[in-house]
Amino acid sequence: MLFKFSSKRVISKSSHDFLSFTRLAHVDTTVSSNFAAITPHNVLFKKNSDTSSIKKPLVNEQASYMLKTYLRPSPVFVKGKGCYLWDTLGKRYLDLTAGIAVNALGHCDHEISQIISEQATILMHSSNLYHNEWTGALSQLLVQTTLKTGAMQNTQSVFICNSGAEANEAAIKFARKSGKVLDPSGDKYEIVSFYNSFHGRTMGALSATPNPKYQKPFSPMLPGFKYGNYNNIAEINNLVTQKTCGVIVEPIQGEGGINVGTDEFFVALAARCRDVGAVLVYDEIQCGLSRTGSFWAHASLPRSAHPDIITTAKALGNGFPIGATIVSKDVSEKIIVGDHGTTFGGNPLGSRIAHHIVGRLSAPDLLQGVKEKGELFQVCFKQLQAKYPELIKEVRGKGLILGIQLTQDPTPIIGTALEKGLLIISAGVNTLRIVPSLTITRDEILSSVQILDQAMEEVIESSS
Repeated sequence: MLFKFSSKRVISKSSHDFLSFTRLAHVDTTVSSNFAAITPHNVLFKKNSDTSSIKKPLVNEQASYMLKTYLRPSPVFVKGKGCYLWDTLGKRYLDLTAGIAVNALGHCDHEISQIISEQATILMHSSNLYHNEWTGALSQLLVQTTLKTGAMQNTQSVFICNSGAEANEAAIKFARKSGKVLDPSGDKYEIVSFYNSFHGRTMGALSATPNPKYQKPFSPMLPGFKYGNYNNIAEINNLVTQKTCGVIVEPIQGEGGINVGTDEFFVALAARCRDVGAVLVYDEIQCGLSRTGSFWAHASLPRSAHPDIITTAKALGNGFPIGATIVSKDVSEKIIVGDHGTTFGGNPLGSRIAHHIVGRLSAPDLLQGVKEKGELFQVCFKQLQAKYPELIKEVRGKGLILGIQLTQDPTPIIGTALEKGLLIISAGVNTLRIVPSLTITRDEILSSVQILDQAMEEVIESSS
């Protein structure tokens, strides 16, 4: 395959033949042959086909009843399976969003669907005033799996809730309680978080999310929150002080742009937390549960960088609302009856679903597959970077949480990809966020990159 060069970009003479990219990057012959055999006729659609007029009546009929907190594109999805979604017209979309890193085992997984159906006929909810067989079973499995996979080594107990924001609210409360126990005067109350983080939209979690876009409409935030710069070791000692009761941080910032924390930063942060008696919270709601290729993202860090609390949600339910706050022995000993609670959290239905999911997500073959698929994505994205050097600035991330840093607004590329049957979302500033189901196949990866290539080329050509 010959290439023609221009001052703006590199374009293959056959712009839709991505086989040349796999050759340039020395991808093995199996990958190349698999890609060459792909005919994405079920994914690609005519650019000018207008389906919005058909979907508008349904959308317009319902829109007035929905609080306008989201601006949604035109597709109305009615079905999902694996890494695909279908809209009301039967058009199929290859999904690289997985419900924002939620559907780790794909849409409508057969085993999960069976569990939902069965448990719904047995017991769905009885409240936390009574025991049920699944809340404890899930808690036990989370503790044992955390220990077994080399993550937080002093893990002891779990609080089950309904969402990521709730998991972080619990973590903030537990950190405040720890501060009260260590310093009954009440002076140890400050929570430290970092710029470009995202911890949720409830007031406590929002107060730990220093983004004016989210905070300003609801200011003032709760008192006692301080913010620092991610990966900045030099400012840690001044940021985390004797007044600090807790520090909350993402091992990989998701919403902030897929920013990966360094080992050195987390080692220094954990050491400072130990020095002043602050609880270190790792928000693994988006990057945890095997998305990086290890069950918890922080498992790859030195043991000295391990946290006191892990928060999780998203993939824990694969679409069913559930979250968890996993705490160390030291924190657990400071929490007593009545300190926190939830009506729906830990219900038998959600807990049984999550118990099944944790078992599957911690399987060694799945974890290895995530690493290999992440490497394939990175190879392909770096080939795209070589083709569009003025568009793609950087490729970063780990496993199947990846970011493509662009030099311009990604909205036109996301829109063009949508027209072609590919779902992608953004993160941070000018970043494409790639968080597909962990079950995505090699052929689906290559097909998605081909469509992304086409979308990028069309956007560049239309703007030149």
